[in-house]
Amino acid sequence: MPAPILKTKRLILRPWKPEDLPLFAKINTDERVMDYFPSTLSTEESDAFAQRIQDQFKKKNYGLWAVEVPGVAPFIGFVGLIDHDFPAHFTPCIEIGWRLAFDYWGKGYAFEAAAKVMDYAFNELNIEELVSMTAVLNHRSQKLMEKLGMTRDPKDDFEHPNLDLGHPLRPHVLYRKSHTT
Repeated sequence: MPAPILKTKRLILRPWKPEDLPLFAKINTDERVMDYFPSTLSTEESDAFAQRIQDQFKKKNYGLWAVEVPGVAPFIGFVGLIDHDFPAHFTPCIEIGWRLAFDYWGKGYAFEAAAKVMDYAFNELNIEELVSMTAVLNHRSQKLMEKLGMTRDPKDDFEHPNLDLGHPLRPHVLYRKSHTT
């Protein structure tokens, strides 16, 4: 079953379109957006990431949906679910995550879309638990995780294994929300 289109009061979370790719590449080159990632992405890296996102949708009935603001912007980034199996005490897991163009920050779009995805995950997919993670330094995302009702136990914090020892972004926090909380 393909993933559905999800709608909120202001947003459409939908499958990706070819015309999203240049806009996504622009987001991934913005240092403000990518501040808590190891680096910005080249167009080729961005396109490859978008292809991995689309491939996940072919295998699962969830993924990282393209976010559209009807009448405002055809594509502002993604919000959705992604599987992780890197070596950590909480994997394998399903993460709820987001990346929006800087011009659309502070408007409540990430919260609105993530709340819709969370509802879909718990009530349609019957996923028991979602996690969200970010660098310790990324307080903005942590505030959004808390607004979504996710909680952090400092015992769950971890060193991200995909980043080099000593890298300033390696220390990560982990937030969780279960279907019953």
